[in-house]
Amino acid sequence: MQGWYAAQRDGDREHEWGLKIETLVNPGWSVRIDLEETELREHDYRRQDVNRGTHERVWVRTSEKVWHAACGPGHLVEALTLFRSWATATAP
Repeated sequence: MQGWYAAQRDGDREHEWGLKIETLVNPGWSVRIDLEETELREHDYRRQDVNRGTHERVWVRTSEKVWHAACGPGHLVEALTLFRSWATATAP
């Protein structure tokens, strides 16, 4: 994630678009990664829902040039790994 984000910097983009990781109340994590002005902006991540139990979930998708994830409290690394795998496989 750090490498991908660093590669997107151009002096302007990071002032307008970026990424956000927040906590959810149910509990868990929310991840939002802006794809605008990146090589991924025109690519879709088909919705993927992994449900293993009440707090054992990872949901990911793209919508309106944003990659979204919601996951249980112990699955943030899994969600970010899904992004990294997708970004690596998708980028030219």
